This record gives sequence, structure tokens and C-alpha cells, in this order.
Amino acid sequence: MKLYSALADWWPLLSPPSHYVGEAADLLADLCAATDAPRTLLELGCGGGSLAFHLKRHFALTLTDIAEPMLSVSRAVNSECEHVCGDMRTLALGRRFDLVLIHDAIMYATDEHALRATLATAYRHCRPGGAVFVLPDCVRETFAPGTSTGGEDGPDGRGLRYLEWSWDPDPNDDTFEVAYALLLREADGAVRVELDRHRCGLFARATWLRLFEHAGFAASSRIDRWGRDVFVAKRFA
Repeated sequence: MKLYSALADWWPLLSPPSHYVGEAADLLADLCAATDAPRTLLELGCGGGSLAFHLKRHFALTLTDIAEPMLSVSRAVNSECEHVCGDMRTLALGRRFDLVLIHDAIMYATDEHALRATLATAYRHCRPGGAVFVLPDCVRETFAPGTSTGGEDGPDGRGLRYLEWSWDPDPNDDTFEVAYALLLREADGAVRVELDRHRCGLFARATWLRLFEHAGFAASSRIDRWGRDVFVAKRFA
């Protein structure tokens, strides 16, 4: 996926911290209330660190991602945070945190095996009494095909505009497709087009709750003000 490798240095013009102000504020109240005086937070799949940018003043953050180019983007905006390169399905830091957060990176768990492995990682890094928050872009019940556009101009003269197109070619499986058309303007005015295509996981809400229980959590879901599920899972033992 070029967005997280060859095109990673364009991420600040695709999904900068300024896009996450409302979402971070909405999530923060739940994070703070999930356990007594939470101090440490592990994010699995932090990407460019845009959400973490708004949380680091409230928690000591450890940020992980499988893509080193994305960690480089995050380090630029979250230099005071710990960064670790690792796969959310297999990561083993040997320590536990008050909170574990998985944002939209969970969409790349495209089968139940990958989702179970990721929730097992969250469990072994969550202290007893702590909580795990998982925020998929959608579940089976809320998925809708569609398109969106956006992009930003940078202070260095570069600019980016994108078209994102999502659809489900087979409603009987657990995935859907997302294609991106990216129009990139370099600082010298040169313009090029890049295409990227991603496969994402799509699971029913009941499947999510079943897999949380299998991992050892007591989980529930709420719908945020953007119509998305926020799964909150407590570890009691």
C-alpha cells in the first residue's frame, strides 16, 4: 500500500492532526473514565500519529505501527512519544498499559484470524482493570459504499487532493475494497497522479463482540456522533 510506504511523506497533507480535533475530544472523555487515573496508553497502528497528537498531553503514549515510514511521520509531530515498529498481530513489548487504543488501522484485519490475533495483542498489553478501545471505520451493519474527497496544501508549496472510493464486491465475505486517486503537486509545480488500492475487513457487530469475549474481555459498543462503533473492552483478570 503506497500510502504507507512510498507516499508516506505526503500523509500530513492527506490526514493531518487538524482533522482529528473533534474525534479526539469525543474519545478523550471515555478514555479518562475507563479506569482509575489512567496514565499510560499504547496505540496499535498509530499511522502518522495525527490522533495521538491530541492525546499525548493527557497520557504517556507508546505508538506502534508496522510501517516504518509512517512512524517517521509520527515522530515529526510526536517527538516526545515512544515509537516502536511492530505488527499489531504479534507485538510483544513485555509490559502492560492502562489503556490500549486501536483506531482505523484495525480495518486491515481482513479475516477473523487476524482480528483474533490483534485482540490477543491488546489483551496481553492491557493491565488487569485497564481497557481497550477499538474504533473501526464501520461494521457490517453500518457500511455504505461511497466516495469522499479532500486534501491540503503545505507550507513548503506542495499540495494534495484525493478521491476515495469504497465498495463491497462480495457481500458474502468479510472484506470491502477502497481505491484512492491522489493528485500530487510538488513544490516546483510539477503534478502527478498516484493510484492505490486497499482491502479492508468488514465484520458484523456480533462477530466483534464474540471475538472480544474469546480474547478475555467484557466488551460493549456505543455509536459516536459520526455514526461509528466505538468498542470498549475491559480486562478484569
